[in-house]
Amino acid sequence: MHLDTRGVPLSTDSAKAAAAFDHLVAGYLTQRADTPDRLAAVLEADPDFALAHCMKGYFAMLAFKRAVVPAAAQEARTAQSLAADATARERSHIAALTAWAEGEIDRAIALWESILRTHPLDVVAFRLAHFANFWLGRPQDMVSSVERVIPVWSEGIPGFASMLACQSFAHEEAGNYLGAEASGRRAIELDAGDLWAAHAIAHVMEAQGRRSEGILWLTALAPNWEGSHNLQHHLWWHLALFKLEHGDHAGVLELYDTRFRNLAAPLTVAAPDVYIDVQNAASMLFRLQRLGVDVGKRWEELADKAEARIGDCQSAFTLPHWLMALTATGRIAAAERMVEAMRAFALGHGTVPRIVRDYVLPIANAQLAHAAGHHAEAVALMRPAIGGMYRLGGSHTQQDVLEQLFVDAALKAGSTADIRLAVERVAGRRAIPPERFIGWREAARLAAAGPS
Repeated sequence: MHLDTRGVPLSTDSAKAAAAFDHLVAGYLTQRADTPDRLAAVLEADPDFALAHCMKGYFAMLAFKRAVVPAAAQEARTAQSLAADATARERSHIAALTAWAEGEIDRAIALWESILRTHPLDVVAFRLAHFANFWLGRPQDMVSSVERVIPVWSEGIPGFASMLACQSFAHEEAGNYLGAEASGRRAIELDAGDLWAAHAIAHVMEAQGRRSEGILWLTALAPNWEGSHNLQHHLWWHLALFKLEHGDHAGVLELYDTRFRNLAAPLTVAAPDVYIDVQNAASMLFRLQRLGVDVGKRWEELADKAEARIGDCQSAFTLPHWLMALTATGRIAAAERMVEAMRAFALGHGTVPRIVRDYVLPIANAQLAHAAGHHAEAVALMRPAIGGMYRLGGSHTQQDVLEQLFVDAALKAGSTADIRLAVERVAGRRAIPPERFIGWREAARLAAAGPS
């Protein structure tokens, strides 16, 4: 038995494995691209370390990809078979992985939070709960989780910058921009390479319309992102959003091709259909096309990948983005097959099928109607989902593209009431008026004009 770097017991007799586990967790917290290699080092040092197998299963599930779920479930079984000498905390981790692989994400979150009640320094349990709550659209749960545990943390405990970054992002999504910025900036002072903290402050600046400052913030921090995984692509996407608000379409497309959707980049070559990369690309192309910008053939490779992922509903929020690519390229038959696969998935059990049933399917059907030019029908189909669309997960900034889909249909249908509904939603969560934002100006003008 050894202790990790935060003093939490590990059921391995190998000092080398314990040290490698600390290195692994550090890589996970700081979004290192070599995290899989770090995991391999732990298992090489102790092939019978149950928690290491659990971590392997966790990393598989973090991909939000149906093809790897069986491997995650197998790692949970392997971990369970090796758990005779595991701690109660580690056995809870194995149970959480099992629940997650079975689609019961709420049960997994409950297990991670139960771990944190007795082991508030278990940063893996915390970070996974933070991640899962985010992708279920639960910012208040993110805030509650971090505020329960952070009082026992301090700057002398490894991983504290990551905790501050999570505190920052949770508060930003809950609308507490002042508190969010303080935590995020302190995290960057402690670790200039913390991508999650850089990301949280970018969100604050976006919500407050601080576009030029956002460009400077991300550009200054970018040299610290070397060696990180695909989250760096998302930060480049945020930079492109700031440029979009300035009307710099050429700059946006340059960042698209060279930074967040560079098809020749090693990260993209290694994993060409990562959910966050797909979201970045599709949402940016959709915004650009709404503004009349010619995006060339950029939709095509996304549509190819979308067809290959029909039936994969692990990430609810990614599904409308796949459909954007299919409808933008006129692949309506493939889009219809994707919607039918969603409908079948929605009949299943677990956390995500209910979200797909209640929110993704109305949006998907609206996308098909919108693509066919039936804009009033699209508005009617999507309207019931608007109030709960946040349950798909993603940030307010990411959700904006779905709201733009709705307002675009409403504008084309001439539905002033629905235009006003969309504008009021945006106004309710941003620090500055919607007319300050690209994609919302015409809608905000019409909404302010009153009933037509």
